[in-house]
Amino acid sequence: RTERHLALELERRLVDHGADGAAFPTSVATGPHSGRRGHRPTDRRVEEGDFLSVCLGADYRGYRCEIGRTFVIGTTPADWQIELYELVFAAQRAGRESLVPGAGYRDVDRAARQILDAAGHAEAAVPLTGHGVGLEIDEDPQLSPSAMGKLDACVPVTVEPGVHLPGRGGVRIDDTLVVRQEADGGPELLTITTKELLAL
Repeated sequence: RTERHLALELERRLVDHGADGAAFPTSVATGPHSGRRGHRPTDRRVEEGDFLSVCLGADYRGYRCEIGRTFVIGTTPADWQIELYELVFAAQRAGRESLVPGAGYRDVDRAARQILDAAGHAEAAVPLTGHGVGLEIDEDPQLSPSAMGKLDACVPVTVEPGVHLPGRGGVRIDDTLVVRQEADGGPELLTITTKELLAL
């Protein structure tokens, strides 16, 4: 099966499960394409041992959400895949944990990015850690290194760090959360599927 086949199947399943449609063109990236932000599916066939990165979103009654996960196809992950996945997972967790009212947009980005930078992946990291989502799929705030401003309570945002290694592949982990006070339980996770590195 190809990246394009998988993307079409995922969009069909969104509608089958009650969505009005896809919130944006579904990204399915395999092998050397994986980990790229906004990758458009191609006719590349899925191969055993590939990383498979999927980013999709649903449009439901005018509102949008986004989720991204990375898997390994058909075999036990290689050591380098496990290490890269655990690194991006740690960065994503740091970004999620920094989502508190009053936190600077750039501080959320920094929380995730410094983990990737310390591991030597500064150049391979995606350009922003997340963004607002709601009536549009890509709204303010932008959680990026140069962003100005501070988070408000009850704002839905994504946290989606990733690393792409040219010629090898990469990892993206993407959740939609609502910013909440610590007294209210902290950031509310809306995309609740597992983030375990699964072999499909």
